[in-house]
Formats: sequence, C-alpha cells, structure tokens
Amino acid sequence: MGGSLQEIFFLFSGGLLAGALGGLLGIGGGIVLMPLLRFVALLPPAYAAGTCVVAVFFTSLGGSYRHYRLGNINLRSITPVVISGAIASGVFSLLFIYLARRGQWLDLGVGIVFCLISIRMICEGIPGLLKKKAAQSTDNQLGGTLLQKTSIGAVAGILPGLLGIGTGGILVPAFNFLLGTPVKIAVAASLACFCINAFISSAFKLAQGFIHLEIVVPICVGTLLGANLGAILNRRFSSGLVKLLFGFVFGSVAFKFILSFCMVNS
Repeated sequence: MGGSLQEIFFLFSGGLLAGALGGLLGIGGGIVLMPLLRFVALLPPAYAAGTCVVAVFFTSLGGSYRHYRLGNINLRSITPVVISGAIASGVFSLLFIYLARRGQWLDLGVGIVFCLISIRMICEGIPGLLKKKAAQSTDNQLGGTLLQKTSIGAVAGILPGLLGIGTGGILVPAFNFLLGTPVKIAVAASLACFCINAFISSAFKLAQGFIHLEIVVPICVGTLLGANLGAILNRRFSSGLVKLLFGFVFGSVAFKFILSFCMVNS
C-alpha cells in the first residue's frame, strides 16, 4: 500500500476496530489486523505477522492501562504469567525466521489456532447467555498455583513469537476455565500479560526486517484509541455474550486463513 490519505484513514480505521475488539475481548486485535494485512494490504504472511504484532502491543498497552484504571488487574497475581510468557516469546521469535520462509504454513498455523479457540468459546458462550446474571465480583485476583500460571504463560508466549498474534486466545479461556477467573477479569489480565510478550516479539521482528513502519504507524494510533474504548465497553456486556462474540469472530477469521492455505497448496 502507498501513503495516500485514503489508505492512511483505512489503516487507522482498521486499527481502531481491532483495538476496540481487543479491549473488549482481551485479545490483541490480530483477528482483525491479520486478515486486513494479508488479504487487503496484500502483505506476505511473514510481513503481516511482523506488522501485526506491533499493533497487538499497542492494543494490549492501551487496553491493559484502561483495565488497570478500572481496577480489573492485580499486578502481583499475574507476574508469573508475564515472566514465563516473555521468555517463551523471545525463544520462539528466534524460530520465526525459519517459519517466515514458508508463509503458507504460517497462515495454516494462525487458522488452526483461531479455529480451536472459536469452537471452545462458542460452546461456553451459548450456555452463559441462558444463565441469570450474577453479581459482579470485586476481586481482581488471578487464581491458580505458581505452576499453573507459569505453564499457561509459557504456552501462550509461543503465539506472538512464532505467529505474530496476541495470546488472548489462550489466556482468556485458560484463566476463565482452568483458573476459575471471572471472564471480565480474565480479559483484563490477558491484555496485561501479553503486553510484554508483544513488545519482545515486535523488537525481534523489527530487527529481522519483517515490519513495514509506513503501515504500522496509522494502525497503531487507531489500536491505541480503540483499546481504551473496548475496555470501557467490556463492563457493559454479559460474560456469555463476550464469549459468544469471541467465538464467532475467531471462527470467521480461521476459515479465511485455512482457505488461503488450501488455495496455495491445491
């Protein structure tokens, strides 16, 4: 893409939508940005991943800051997840250079991750809508043992390093289902945890030459603004609705990426 005002506005709008969705669902906004960069901006898979993860960092930064101001984040309780995730992101960022040479497999990896997340969240979201609304918990503590948190963080850290996407797809359901954290607190903790992961992955991919700065700047301005809006909207949605929306969005994007892989290899 060039640098016309129309293209800049388009990228900014995409970033704004991605940021709002990220702040609402506790994800990095990659579900909007990856298809935008791959199938609209027509970036190769490796460059789409590198550019996307920078925007993911700004989404998570803006969203986690807003959630922290709203009292949804307990920093001490998420520290083990942050540390193990940061280490994993760094290690798998070194491996990204090998996957970048096989772009169709990068598309397939993103598609599979999105598909698995979609199925689980839809299955949990529909029953959640049928339940009576429970009183909101005032506890922002992330439960679980040190081993559980460290393991979850390490697994989640693979995604930004290897695929250039946020870890909300793993962290939100893991916090919610495995650690028993209310979904809205899980969303907030997810954003805070992979903010560092995305920063580390961005630094590696910038050094590796897989980031287009002229594209990423207007996107990041949009994501930073949108993430704050999404964090505010998060308080107005029921847990079931958040899960259901999470699932359908991931499902639609998963289909697009898997279809792309099939077309290249047909």
